[in-house]
Amino acid sequence: MPVVESSVVVPIPPDLAFAVSQTSGEVRMRWDTFIRSQHHLDGATRAAKGVRTVTVSRRGARMTSEYVSFNPPSNVGMKVLDGPWFFEKLGGGWRFSPHPDGTLAVWKYNFTCRPAIIRPIAEWIGVRVTQRDIDRRIAGFARGCTDPVVIAAARELAQRW
Repeated sequence: MPVVESSVVVPIPPDLAFAVSQTSGEVRMRWDTFIRSQHHLDGATRAAKGVRTVTVSRRGARMTSEYVSFNPPSNVGMKVLDGPWFFEKLGGGWRFSPHPDGTLAVWKYNFTCRPAIIRPIAEWIGVRVTQRDIDRRIAGFARGCTDPVVIAAARELAQRW
């Protein structure tokens, strides 16, 4: 099962960095280069363990995910329940830890491709595409961590935890 990882140091404390990562709506669109749209399901209004979301990527891929962990301000984990046909399994985790310059954010994703007969080449391609996407996404997150609009929304969000 391939694992793809990207990290960045952002100049804000972990609780605020975590909150930036959990922004939604127009605020989220200011920094998240991966999503076209995203919303919670089942009447949920914010992230929590067990909450499901629907995400549509900028490429048009649609997936339903579930939070399998939600531990502000240190980490969040998800698994894809229903996504692109070529992923047999897909999950990820974002960790936020103190760093002398602010926060070290480390984002990891793991996946298995299908069908098994093409798995080796599909995963070889998947690692490269996913790495490019996660590197772009975490760079967008870093920009969001310096955007006054995003920071203001994240401060408000962090007060709810």
